[in-house]
Amino acid sequence: MKCPFCGFADTRVIDSRLGKEGNNIRRRRECSQCERRFTTFERVEEMLPLIVKKDGRRQPFDRKKIIAGIQRACEKRPVSIATIEKIVDSLERQLQESGEREIESNIIGQAVMEALHDLDQVAYVRFASVYRQFKDINEFMSELKDILAEGGNTRDN
Repeated sequence: MKCPFCGFADTRVIDSRLGKEGNNIRRRRECSQCERRFTTFERVEEMLPLIVKKDGRRQPFDRKKIIAGIQRACEKRPVSIATIEKIVDSLERQLQESGEREIESNIIGQAVMEALHDLDQVAYVRFASVYRQFKDINEFMSELKDILAEGGNTRDN
C-alpha cells in the first residue's frame, strides 16, 4: 500500500480489526520510509447495478454521490454522518439483494426521500425540492402541506 504522506510503496500493517458491522477490516499501517501511520479499510467489492439516469445514460452506483446529496439536505440539521452512512448502507444492501443489473435513478431518489422523511422533515423537503425539481412555489407548498398534515415530527440524532 502506497503511503499517503510520502508516496513510498512499502508500508506494513501494525494492527487489523474487524469493523463494527463485520463487513470490513480496519488496518493501521506504518510507512517504512517516513514512519507515519495511517488507516485503511478493506471491504468486499460488491456488484451493484448500473444506475439508469432520466436521459437514458448509465452510470455505476456512486456511494459518495448519495452521501454528498444527503449531507447537503442535512446541512445544519441534527443528523450525524453515521446516520447518513447507515442510510446509504441500507440502500446498497437493498440494491445488492434485488439482483438487478440496472436500476432507474428515480428508485434510488425515492428510497433516499423515504429515509429522510422518517428521519428529518427539513432534510426531506430540501432533498425533495432538488430531486423532484419543483416547477413553482405551489408544488413546493403542496409538499409542505402534506408534511404538516402528517404531524411534521422530526427525530433527533
